[in-house]
Amino acid sequence: MATETTITSAAAWRPDISTFAPSDVIPDALILLTSTVAGSVEGDAPSVRVAYVDDAAATFTSEGSEIAEANPALSEVLVYTGKVTQLVRLSREQWHQDGAAGMLSESVSRAVVKKANEAYLAQAAPTGQNVTPPAGILNLAGIVDGGAIAGSLDALAGAFATIETNGGQPTHIIAAPDAWGRLRKFKTGATSNSTLLGAGTTDQEKLLLGVPVLTSAAVPSGGLVVVDRTAVVSAVGEVEVAVSEHVYFNSDSIALRCTWRFGQKLVRPTRVAKLTVTDPEA
Repeated sequence: MATETTITSAAAWRPDISTFAPSDVIPDALILLTSTVAGSVEGDAPSVRVAYVDDAAATFTSEGSEIAEANPALSEVLVYTGKVTQLVRLSREQWHQDGAAGMLSESVSRAVVKKANEAYLAQAAPTGQNVTPPAGILNLAGIVDGGAIAGSLDALAGAFATIETNGGQPTHIIAAPDAWGRLRKFKTGATSNSTLLGAGTTDQEKLLLGVPVLTSAAVPSGGLVVVDRTAVVSAVGEVEVAVSEHVYFNSDSIALRCTWRFGQKLVRPTRVAKLTVTDPEA
């Protein structure tokens, strides 16, 4: 009797799992845009160990004198990951309708990005001995509190200066949609209708102090985050999509599953700042 293998069996006996690079299928995920991807792991227990150096100070030394030894600190952070998932069940007949597979794929993509963005920024820190899902960057200790932006961009300029004083360089601003809306209401003067950001009949490019702005509902209402992407390290796996006709076999239904594992950690928290934007009409 011949041995049955996945090579000779029909497709129903060897369901496929498809993997995709996150940058290809969910390129607008905040973790891909505003962090430095350091690696990838599988499982809740393993971590990515990211090495970094706390620089030692350089000094002047007189001609011919012995140069004192420096002792830079060789440090590391551990990046744990969590797995965002979605499982969709639908009838075989629905699955085979024209356009159904494509529309469901887009829906799953949106759901994964939404949850991932929320977790990247605002996931609560794990309690006790738990290490996953990892805390969002707004819930990690040490980030700069830049205060409130009210009427002018002075507080934002101050947050930029603090990050730069701490050795960083702002690369992105992530703003809640209502925070960006409030900024667009700022006027050049108390009696002026001219907006500070220059928005008028032509919309303002999303830049503040020369830094690109990303708007996301994952940021708490009225909030704004200034990020140096080199201060945020992440572990990002592939997006995996699997389709099975077996798990719901007795109802003639199809299972569509999507999973994505990722995590984030701050290497230098003082190079990230959070602020709030005051509504000028409140």
